[in-house]
Amino acid sequence: MHQVNNFINGEFVEAESGRRFDKRSPVDNSIIATVAEAGRADVDRAVAAAKAALTGEWGQLTVDQRVDLLYGVADEITRRFDDFVAAEMADTGQPHHVMTHAFIPRGAANFKVFADIIKNVPTESYQMATPDGRGALNYGLRVPKGVIGVISPWNAPFLLMTWKVGPALACGNTVVVKPSEETPLTTTLLGEVMNSVGIPKGVFNVVHGFGPDSAGEFLTQNQSVDAITFTGETRTGTAIMKAAAEGCRDVSFEMGGKNAGIVFADADFEAAVDGIFRSAFLNTGQVCLGTEKVYVERPIFDRFVNALKLKAEAVKYGRPENHESNYGPLISREHQDKVLSYYRKAVEEGATVVTGGGIPEMAAELSEGNWVQPTIWTGLPETATVVREEIFGPCCHICPFDSESEVVGYANANDYGLSTTIWTNDLTRAHRMAAAVDVGVTWINSWFLRDLRTAFGGSKQSGIGREGGVHSLEFYTEMRNVCIKL
Repeated sequence: MHQVNNFINGEFVEAESGRRFDKRSPVDNSIIATVAEAGRADVDRAVAAAKAALTGEWGQLTVDQRVDLLYGVADEITRRFDDFVAAEMADTGQPHHVMTHAFIPRGAANFKVFADIIKNVPTESYQMATPDGRGALNYGLRVPKGVIGVISPWNAPFLLMTWKVGPALACGNTVVVKPSEETPLTTTLLGEVMNSVGIPKGVFNVVHGFGPDSAGEFLTQNQSVDAITFTGETRTGTAIMKAAAEGCRDVSFEMGGKNAGIVFADADFEAAVDGIFRSAFLNTGQVCLGTEKVYVERPIFDRFVNALKLKAEAVKYGRPENHESNYGPLISREHQDKVLSYYRKAVEEGATVVTGGGIPEMAAELSEGNWVQPTIWTGLPETATVVREEIFGPCCHICPFDSESEVVGYANANDYGLSTTIWTNDLTRAHRMAAAVDVGVTWINSWFLRDLRTAFGGSKQSGIGREGGVHSLEFYTEMRNVCIKL
């Protein structure tokens, strides 16, 4: 049985209370590890170590020295690539090709990209006139914000955790990471990497546990945490924001989404079907940027629904290490129950079930896993529960539309504003639609195509702030102004 411990001040340690919890495989619900649950004392010790590291060896490094260390972290992740792939597959149950082609490589890239940005980003300077005619010079000075509390989710755990840790460390901060209790393995493994490349003790810390009355709540309440970055559901973000109000601490949130996919009749049909299939069903629909409501221009509606149905019915279930598999389980039994409750609700509200809607028949050794069928509905009004609420599962509702104004209204009629994907070969229309849809990220004729230098974040209840490129520096640093009288 694998034993997972907290990583505090460069050492793997048990919780002071001795409390542990089970980590189960999403594939078959077998126990694959026990995990130390950090209490308040453990969290406080991790935060204190991070605070001390700010003025220790880490705080004395030049930018070039810090960049070299972060390049070393990325290279060591790459060297131990197979270890990270295995750990992430064990945590999530998702297929091997998803780990090897996207999630783990992006984790390594997050360190190099932000190391390059901090090394090359300029600060502002201004010359100003003064009454005595001698003038003054103002220049910006970018300094670390301090100890960053990182609360990361379970759906793409390594990618989304390093998306925060990479820029935080590049900017000279220290971090205390609370990964999801569902996915502790890759974050813990990163502690080994930090030690092996010589990241000073206390710079990177990991505390395991849950949210309320556990590691998550204790981390957000600790007043020595200078800022909190969080990815997860909006309800949790609201609780974190209340905690951060004590001490007026900064927050960066990427939260829920009920994202639209819009397909015009002039789109490349096969590319649009492939793109919507990925955006609805990749990672078993457990993607904050995923498409749960699809709008297809009426002339191609029936053809599109049938084509997407065929692709959904062709998925191959199986263990993640089986290279033939391209579709995994949901993260937990609890989440499976939630998604299946929405499947039932859709039928109760009058949906036509195009395909799916339940649990697939699995081989005996996988029958206890958290499997659900990829599911497509039609025929519901915009007021239906599954059209309005985020499900975070492998499902979508497809609706026909007749005009741009109509479909923009559909896309914007929800409490979220994270992303959209639009499929059309009309360039003028593409620009017009991108400006009209109220989201943080719009993809035209693509989905999940990310340049890490660009701004990322959502509007409305999908988040607060922007990260990515220099936009991350606005959160992970404080900008000071120095005024020199000449």
